[in-house]
Amino acid sequence: MFILKRQDVEISTVQHPTRDQKVPILHYQGQTFRLISVFKASQEVEAKTLWRSLTDNRGKACVLLEEPERFSVWGKIRWEQLDSDTGSHSNIEILTLASILLLQAVYMDIEDLLGNRQAGLFEKDITGILQQKQFPQVSSPESAKALLTVEPSQMPKLPLWQETHVIILLEELHRLGKTYFGDTNFAHQLEDRLQDMPEEELLIFIGWLNQSPLSKLWQ
Repeated sequence: MFILKRQDVEISTVQHPTRDQKVPILHYQGQTFRLISVFKASQEVEAKTLWRSLTDNRGKACVLLEEPERFSVWGKIRWEQLDSDTGSHSNIEILTLASILLLQAVYMDIEDLLGNRQAGLFEKDITGILQQKQFPQVSSPESAKALLTVEPSQMPKLPLWQETHVIILLEELHRLGKTYFGDTNFAHQLEDRLQDMPEEELLIFIGWLNQSPLSKLWQ
């Protein structure tokens, strides 16, 4: 959408509604943007690749800010929804939430398209992965079942995962999905599967995904 210099914009911070931290906000011509990702000055190509992916390929309203010491990508938000959209989720919680929503979407597709027997086998496969990789809080059969079936908004709290857990889950989910469906088409409907996420959180997840090796699997 825009490639801007520091003198073109105003940057401020707002207090996170639930955490003891500040959230950086960029203002440009009456529009408000939230920070998605920061790059070093030497990473101009990577910054522009992410920016173009979000704007040209996904139609998102984003700013690429050029500064002498860094590049940064910002996604548009609505000011009146700032409190709720910066919301209750930290960045790792956003990654966790997105991975759970993708897991549940694939599980529901298997159940709908392939039947209950295949869904039951998929549940066993996922439970085995969670146990083998020692995922915090979801390695028992009961908690794995809940992970597949309980809306994240209805969970008492999201599991406390690290970025490595999210990467492992999405790698294994892609592998299993390809095995069950026979192709990788299921991985090319990313935003449809994440439509329940706030737009700003979705942008943060996509920004992270595009910078990870997983971008070749999930599009």
